[in-house]
Amino acid sequence: MLFSASFDFLDGALARGTNRVTRFGGILDSTLDRISEAAMLLGVMAYYLFRPAVFDPWIALLAGLAITASFMVSYIRSRAEAANLDCQVGISTRPERVVVLGSGLILSVISHYFMVGAMALISLLSTVTVVQRLVHVYKQSRKGQAG
Repeated sequence: MLFSASFDFLDGALARGTNRVTRFGGILDSTLDRISEAAMLLGVMAYYLFRPAVFDPWIALLAGLAITASFMVSYIRSRAEAANLDCQVGISTRPERVVVLGSGLILSVISHYFMVGAMALISLLSTVTVVQRLVHVYKQSRKGQAG
């Protein structure tokens, strides 16, 4: 997961560096990012729901919250950009979520409480980012109406 995510962070830089940026490429990249993030978090959810030896519905619930909150972070940015508003703010963008998830996965071999912490942290920080983005977009939209 961390290996593939590191390449994902390089693809945009490569496209810009070789002057091969396209609007479709940006949409495709964002779509694949959402799919890969959902797959990772659904994998965590399924692991803790369907493996009797590690069954923990709380981690599965937190994974569901993490999916929802992380998708909302991306959704608000997408909607803001469609309305010609800047929305590159927030404390928990995809790279931060991937690092927290990867750390939780690695440390969960020591104790499943690390996964609890990772899922809770992703959920919390993503929710804070949703609020930050909504406030940011609201302020921008108010400036546009004042003129």
